[in-house]
Amino acid sequence: MTALQTTLSNSFNRFFESEKSSGVVLILCTILSLLVANSAFGPAYLDFWHIKVAGLSLEHWANDALMAVFFLFVGLELEREFYVGELSNFRKALLPIIAAVGGIVVPAGIHFALNADTPTQAGAGIPMATDIAFALGVLALLGSRVPASLKVFLTALAVMDDLGAIVVIAIFYTTQFSPGYLLAAFAVFGLLVVLNRLRVMALLPYLLGGALMWFLMLKSGVHATIAGVLLAFAIPFSGNGDDESSPSHHLEHMLSKPVAFVVLPIFALANTGIVISAGWQQELLSSNSLGILGGLVLGKPLGILLASLLAVAVGVCALPGDLKRRHILGAGLLGGIGFTMSIFITNLAFAGSVELVNASKMAILMASLVAGALGFVWLRFSGSPGNT
Repeated sequence: MTALQTTLSNSFNRFFESEKSSGVVLILCTILSLLVANSAFGPAYLDFWHIKVAGLSLEHWANDALMAVFFLFVGLELEREFYVGELSNFRKALLPIIAAVGGIVVPAGIHFALNADTPTQAGAGIPMATDIAFALGVLALLGSRVPASLKVFLTALAVMDDLGAIVVIAIFYTTQFSPGYLLAAFAVFGLLVVLNRLRVMALLPYLLGGALMWFLMLKSGVHATIAGVLLAFAIPFSGNGDDESSPSHHLEHMLSKPVAFVVLPIFALANTGIVISAGWQQELLSSNSLGILGGLVLGKPLGILLASLLAVAVGVCALPGDLKRRHILGAGLLGGIGFTMSIFITNLAFAGSVELVNASKMAILMASLVAGALGFVWLRFSGSPGNT
């Protein structure tokens, strides 16, 4: 057992196992949703997600409210990584940060190059993000065939990917902007930060403030899920990642299973009810679908590998002892599993166009399947820590 394997925190190991299980559940929910949507029950199933509750459809509640909980969980992961994880040491954090930047810029560039000045240009953000649950789920299937440092690298990479996607959503996918509501949301965030500085350790004030911030963010036009990330960074975090008295650690532990087994499965059921009609293969050859496929399957591994090798070559950072270039390529291939975040951005980019949304989701599913299979096979036969 390596030194890294013996020092991985309990929080990290719980998170890794949770993401592994979540990936399996997401696959089952996606298959179920596709089967039902293309059966005799398809119309009723799709209509169900458009039932209005309190002025919003069930699909809208899943994408705006439940996903805010997911983003809160992602924010808590980010907070832990920044304080005590792989991103807490600047020099160690540089490699996954630079790799993530490459894995964001190259896929977006591929899609943009194919769709510039067209109605589908807004989809450039779709191939940018990595689905943590699926990527770590595939990696977990490989067990000891890959070094422990690859698990840490891919986790940090995927977390930074999500942060990049969050920034892109906040900047480029905002509609009907209302500065008054946004200022009010930031005022609530400021109040929560003050509570943090005063070391108020009870979770209830933060959760109530977070709910108010979500409502104000929703009314502002900035996507309401951003409130989840802001709330995560307002919640106090102790210096020990496994400290049960830390409100951040406690909430992350409390949310891990609901997010893995309730929030993300509902999101998958609500968003993968894709009716596969005749001629869907031809739609995969459209510039938008090719941009998604090329961005995820080719752009992700290319961007992650080249950015990492360049950073190492110029001496900005170094590869961990048991991490080789072939492992970085494997991580890049798994980074092409977009799914949750890619589907989420698709709904924002092409809101109002059912045909474009469905075609994009089909391209995402195909790309994620290919990327996951390639990553698994590559690491299965070349990823062993003992290989030279």
